[in-house]
Amino acid sequence: MARQFVSALVVAHNEETQLDACLATLAFADEIVVVLDKCTDGSEAIARRYTDRIVAGSWPLEGPRRRAGIEACTHTWVLEIDADERVTPDLQAEILQFLTAPPYGYALVPIRNFIGGREIIHGWGAYNGVGAKPILFQKNAKDWGDQPVHPKIALRGTRTRFTEGLIHYVDKDFADTLQRLNRYTSAHALDLVDSGDIGTLGGNLRRMLTRFFKAYVQRKGYKEGATGLLLGIFAALYPLLSYLKAREILERRERGL
Repeated sequence: MARQFVSALVVAHNEETQLDACLATLAFADEIVVVLDKCTDGSEAIARRYTDRIVAGSWPLEGPRRRAGIEACTHTWVLEIDADERVTPDLQAEILQFLTAPPYGYALVPIRNFIGGREIIHGWGAYNGVGAKPILFQKNAKDWGDQPVHPKIALRGTRTRFTEGLIHYVDKDFADTLQRLNRYTSAHALDLVDSGDIGTLGGNLRRMLTRFFKAYVQRKGYKEGATGLLLGIFAALYPLLSYLKAREILERRERGL
């Protein structure tokens, strides 16, 4: 049976330091589509070395940006990755084998998360990062939502779980991890305010304990030493910081600021 064609989709915002290495791992795809969101660096010049299928624009939310990229793909199957991710040769082989007779639906691909050049296997979850993502899918089998942080994804069809993992360079160092926590909690605070229910201080203090336990103990973050401890602490802080920032937003609005 003939293999199904696949479009590789990469969404980038000022990723000139990452984009070349990412696109170089996608030469096996039948098409490469690059979405450039508000890029002011050399990302476009890099992308044009690999493809002329470029969608440039400005999107305030991730969901519409992702949907624009998927719509631009001309093949039935889409492989959707970010500029800080890399397809390994083993993952490439698994993708091509799967596409020889794929069921309608999507494939859940393990994520190999790296911080500072070191692969961190344990302790991921919540906002920190995921262990697997549905990055290979038929165009009408995956829909992105409109939430500012971690948009919800609707999936349809058969789920296939891959064995080989996608490399993800999450952060360069602990400072990057801290900056990401600040960005994500600020955006999630806006989500909470828009929902009309920001929660309570007591409720979020309790969530701190359960989230730390889940990341550090249940997901074995303790095996990663200081990095695992950091992931557990940041996972615990995420709901509390989001709540406090949401309360601050509401207080400023009440004062007319």
